[in-house]
Amino acid sequence: MAPIELARQHCVPRKGSEHALTRAQVDDLLAALPGWTLRADGKAIAKDFRFEDFHRTLGFINAVGFMANHQDHHPDLEAGYGHCQVLWSTHDVGGLSLNDFICAARVEALLAR
Repeated sequence: MAPIELARQHCVPRKGSEHALTRAQVDDLLAALPGWTLRADGKAIAKDFRFEDFHRTLGFINAVGFMANHQDHHPDLEAGYGHCQVLWSTHDVGGLSLNDFICAARVEALLAR
């Protein structure tokens, strides 16, 4: 699936292990999102974004936060001067769901503007 197709989708509530993606599904979706990696435990995807300064990092964090609230799906964020790591997982499924990849694609779309 192309990143633009993912970014056009909307998150829906996904609870229960039946919504967890298989490793093959995860690998296929990761192929559409350059730079995103699967965490060692296989339960989250992450990417570290780099910026010129802290001001731009905070702007990125605010944009991601706005999008995440709109989608009702929230990442873990780790930030410092000039960088922010974004980590997506779906706790209600015990791993990764389509929502994680939708939101990762939406983050990429934020930066493409």
